Amino acid sequence: MTRIAATETFGVSRSNEWFRQSAIVIGASLFVALCARVTVPLPFTPVPLTMQNFGVLLVGMTLGSRRGFAALVLYLAEGASGLPVFSPVGLGGIAQLLGPTGGFLLAYPLVAGVAGLIMEHGRRTFARALSAGLIAEIVLFAGGLAWLSILTHSMAQAVRFGLYWFVFAEVIKIMSAAALSVRWRRAPQVQS
Repeated sequence: MTRIAATETFGVSRSNEWFRQSAIVIGASLFVALCARVTVPLPFTPVPLTMQNFGVLLVGMTLGSRRGFAALVLYLAEGASGLPVFSPVGLGGIAQLLGPTGGFLLAYPLVAGVAGLIMEHGRRTFARALSAGLIAEIVLFAGGLAWLSILTHSMAQAVRFGLYWFVFAEVIKIMSAAALSVRWRRAPQVQS
């Protein structure tokens, strides 16, 4: 009888943990969606300045590679299905994934996964978080610029549209995400 009770308790505990992890992933995808609402359209490029990248970095660094990757896959699925989670500057849905920002959007799961993977291996210091953010941003811009070069038929034009105007803002986003993720990880955790 005790063995059955232990099994039932373990089953309930696993169920609660699965629910908790699912809620974290869903919440992270919604956090990125909120960050996407903070957008500044730039008249000289089809790519807007947005806080999405900050959200993606923070989710990856804080949640780790698997949950960060899952949260951003869910985010893309939400957007592709027509939910208003992408930047309001674009067309929304599948059209936004195929538009000028599609390469950046499709790279998001990899960006979060890379940032999380780097944070999982070693001490969670500000320097490690900066490295994670920088490497993840390289992945982000590789995907975004590759897609823009396909659309514009020119790598030079892709760099003009998708890189030059964003470097300063991305440095600030990397530093902010790194500081917040390290601070979050060092904060005392409330046990329930």
